[in-house]
Amino acid sequence: MELFTAEFWSALLAIVIIDLVLAGDNAIVIGLSARNLPKDQQKKVIIWGTVGAIIVRSLLTLAVVWLLKIPGLLMVGGALLIWIAYKLLTEEKNHDVKSAVNIFAAIKTIIIADTVMGLDNVLAVAGAAHGDFLLVVLGLLVSVPIVVWGSTLILKWVERFPVIIYVGAGVLAWTASKMIVDEPFAKTFFSENPILKWGLIVIIVAGVLLMGLLKKQKQKQTSADVS
Repeated sequence: MELFTAEFWSALLAIVIIDLVLAGDNAIVIGLSARNLPKDQQKKVIIWGTVGAIIVRSLLTLAVVWLLKIPGLLMVGGALLIWIAYKLLTEEKNHDVKSAVNIFAAIKTIIIADTVMGLDNVLAVAGAAHGDFLLVVLGLLVSVPIVVWGSTLILKWVERFPVIIYVGAGVLAWTASKMIVDEPFAKTFFSENPILKWGLIVIIVAGVLLMGLLKKQKQKQTSADVS
């Protein structure tokens, strides 16, 4: 991908949005895991835990970028990302994380929890990067500081403006559809049939948002009936 083209900036924006929407809860994990430590140790834990998490996530993302070049895996990744986008709209978040008793245990907790929770983020960013390692690095450099130091603000925005989650899910669905139509063995077909290509993209994005909205409404109705 050529630097500083419209395609480059749109991909970078997608990566930043994905990071902010999917990684906001990971920052909460960082805070919760260190909450019972002395104040003077909490800052060290947050810094080193975050550094370790960033390194692990960067390596995982770069590995997935490479793996997605294997024939067929781009389409599989796109299908998984559709499911992740749907889950983003319908799943309740769980922040039940045990606080560690010392610095090293807290750092380990942060890195492990961030790795497990961040697998969806890794796949999404790798797909949005279209094989461009520079985009992965730039996306992390832009979004990680915002996530770590602005997690509380991000979560407040999400609670106040639920549409942010729908925007994030839409970006994920868009990324998933692009991965599917860009799969090497299908790319020629879609290039020769642009109506089918854009029709599929619209169906995927609209389908994820509509199914997520319907599921959310059903959940609210069920909760209201129980109460």
